[in-house]
Amino acid sequence: MITATADERAIAELQREHGPALFHFLLGLTFGDRQRAEDLLQETLVRAWQHPEAFDAPYDSMRPWLFTVARRLAIDARRSRQARPTEVSDTVLESAPAQDDTADSAVHALDVREAVSTLSPEHRAVLVQIYFRGLSVGETAQALGIPAGTVKSRSYYALRLLSCNLPGYSSRSSTLSSASRDTASATST
Repeated sequence: MITATADERAIAELQREHGPALFHFLLGLTFGDRQRAEDLLQETLVRAWQHPEAFDAPYDSMRPWLFTVARRLAIDARRSRQARPTEVSDTVLESAPAQDDTADSAVHALDVREAVSTLSPEHRAVLVQIYFRGLSVGETAQALGIPAGTVKSRSYYALRLLSCNLPGYSSRSSTLSSASRDTASATST
């Protein structure tokens, strides 16, 4: 089905006469977004081209009709953007920090909890105080009512037992036990 359209010369004349004023009006409605204002201007002129009856209206100028159409298009475009989430480019996604895999940390936590439950109550109490509550060797000794040397030796042997009970964690455990020895010796002095 072919519809009647306004003649190309009339649209070109409309663009020359009202285009700059319409563009500045749309620039204000789009908060200075030139690209969006240009798109809305083009869509307004397409609507004028699709509705040749607007040229035959009884008023002297097409400007009020054009500004009304442009304002309605700008309102519709804003509502459309607000109705859907903003688009994110690839560069934003690449610069966003990667989320840690919580499933792996949950599995590790379960493994550690199971391994800690196999320790004797004395060894477990020392590890809980030092590693889970963050107390120093001296504070742990005072909390448990035992000498600081006993805290150091129990934490050392508890970590060795954990490295045996946690398959696949041995390289971490040896690093952890050497770090715990360094921490234990540093805090006892």
